[in-house]
Amino acid sequence: MRKAEISRKTGETDIQLSLNLDGAGKNAVSTGVGFLDHMLTLFAVHGRFDLAVHCDGDTLVDDHHSVEDIGICLGQAFRAALGDRAGIRRYADVTVPMDEALVLCAVDISGRGYLGFDLPIPSEKIGSFDTELVEEFFMAFVRESGVTLHLRALAGRNSHHMAEGAFKAFARAMRAAVRVDPELGGAVPSSKGVL
Repeated sequence: MRKAEISRKTGETDIQLSLNLDGAGKNAVSTGVGFLDHMLTLFAVHGRFDLAVHCDGDTLVDDHHSVEDIGICLGQAFRAALGDRAGIRRYADVTVPMDEALVLCAVDISGRGYLGFDLPIPSEKIGSFDTELVEEFFMAFVRESGVTLHLRALAGRNSHHMAEGAFKAFARAMRAAVRVDPELGGAVPSSKGVL
């Protein structure tokens, strides 16, 4: 099975994260950031990834370090769990509605981390969560995972719905992209032979 365990300890955060790409959506998420717990739980359930995350962070300062460092750890876990990426489908795109919000996510597990982010969340806060941290999370993820990720809001007015739609679309697209394609016969899906 394609699994990874990541530990990261800095002066700002102490994180343990485990990921199983071939899971059933089991999750145990405790980040100290309530809204991020909600988003990562959705990510596990809708991506059918088994995900456990525990973070002790300096949330008395704010949530930035915890959110960014968890994005780093999740990106590292995907990179490690995918190994040489042999046989994966590599590309996927999904459009997810969340009430009035409609979010497109397209991914390429290319080895080249890039974030195209067009998700103009209207409010600065969702509860106590700074909405600018949604982009920070995804930026940290793509840098560490080597995934090209595009997120685009096609419609939306409610900040919570837009962020939730983004995480659900991200989950579904990543699930499709990491699937093993039997037609590839274990080949790396690249004309170069490596990703």
